[in-house]
Amino acid sequence: MADFVRICSEADLPAEGEVREFTVAGRALCVSKVDGAICVLDGTCPHEGGPLSEGSIEGGRVVCPWHAYAFDVRTGKNEEDPEVNAIVIQAKVENGELRGKL
Repeated sequence: MADFVRICSEADLPAEGEVREFTVAGRALCVSKVDGAICVLDGTCPHEGGPLSEGSIEGGRVVCPWHAYAFDVRTGKNEEDPEVNAIVIQAKVENGELRGKL
């Protein structure tokens, strides 16, 4: 089982309703804060590879800037196309750091 690895410091987390990209072990991660919860998704849109971190947060979903596919930041689900869901990364804030299980 994979260990939790450092994504960023707690001070570098995005503000409420914003997204930010962090790269860990060569993998882009989309980190957002919605309703006080820190959520982490794989940063590559599963539809056609767009950068989710360049999208916006709308109604608890991150909207890909390429084709407007929207994914729930907590579950990764896409309501419009249930076959195309984002990968959710299990994460936690611990000792002043955001850590994720890649």
